[in-house]
Amino acid sequence: MAATSALLLAAHRVAKEVAAPDADAVDHDARFPLAAVMALKQEQLLSAYIPTEYGGAGASLAELVEICDALARHCAATAMIFAMHQIQVITLVEHALDQEWYRDYLKQLVRHQYLIASVTSEIGVGGEMRHSLCALESDDAHEGEYFKLSKHASTVSYGAQADALLVTARRNPQAAGNDQVLVLLQKTDYTLTATGVWDTMGMRGTCSPPFDLAAHGHAAQIIDTDFASMAAQTVVPVSHLLWGGCWTGCAAAAVNKARAFVRQQARRAPGTVPPTALRLAELVSMQQSLRSAVAACLHEYQLLSQAEQTADGVLSSLSYSVKINNLKIAASEALPQLVMKALQICGIQAYRNDQPYSMSRHLRDSLSAALMVGNDRMLATNANLLLVLKDD
Repeated sequence: MAATSALLLAAHRVAKEVAAPDADAVDHDARFPLAAVMALKQEQLLSAYIPTEYGGAGASLAELVEICDALARHCAATAMIFAMHQIQVITLVEHALDQEWYRDYLKQLVRHQYLIASVTSEIGVGGEMRHSLCALESDDAHEGEYFKLSKHASTVSYGAQADALLVTARRNPQAAGNDQVLVLLQKTDYTLTATGVWDTMGMRGTCSPPFDLAAHGHAAQIIDTDFASMAAQTVVPVSHLLWGGCWTGCAAAAVNKARAFVRQQARRAPGTVPPTALRLAELVSMQQSLRSAVAACLHEYQLLSQAEQTADGVLSSLSYSVKINNLKIAASEALPQLVMKALQICGIQAYRNDQPYSMSRHLRDSLSAALMVGNDRMLATNANLLLVLKDD
């Protein structure tokens, strides 16, 4: 993407002028970054990926990854909310545009900058996104044209602040747990009742407590494509790539503080190289590896997704699932290590909360990366897949 992209310039403006001044308060109070999200809406960034023929900007996935990076440099919670919303939008654009109801909805999203949250988690499924207990049930009062749905979600990020929800459920009460569909629920279609609180170490501004969902909707709100296909081709890889953008941004925030600290030391002793400069060189090398891993997988995904329409579906293959899972695992494990090294460079000034070199929020936010879809669960999935995969 060109450095002068209007979308990226707008994102940098929101990040620096709105998200950054509010980031510590959002973290301290565990509150939704309302000002930053309103600014993203003002800049029409929530509809960035929607094709121009429906009123959006027609942005690429690569542009969205860069926007996540830009936002995360100043407020990781704002970046993660933007990323999670875009995962829902991309899923609708890639899999529901052949349905009139969704074409109309995306036009409305552009006009009103609706914020969409995901409800894929569910109590009782052990964190397995590809399995549901809840099911769509026919609403007998409307002769089968409408459905009703109840779901006990273990976590719904910014659920209370969202304008709509994209929810997984079994196709009907007789369907198997992995026979899932996606339905979009608008604000008037549902009630959410919080059943817990969100008081965490990091990513506190995402406001992700558990909720009980009670909803109803029209059959037109059920996406025709089965969720298994959407998950393999879009939801999982796009999630890992957009999260990757958030994590490279978090890393950049920590590295830039370490750079500034080392430069300050160098100015105090002109003509000498501070001992911390060697650690900084190691840190920048780690940062480059993280960026390269995300960029390489992003490039490959864009090529494969373009070919997916005419080729034999590489994105749905076992080998690609292992590869994209490995990106998430490696990046999420690298991020806290990288922030820790930055903390060690800056020493006590990074350990303190009241110093400009403080790493507290970056470190706490970084620890969430390995827990968002737990790495152990993903390693277990890969272990099963590797049992049946042929050698390279």
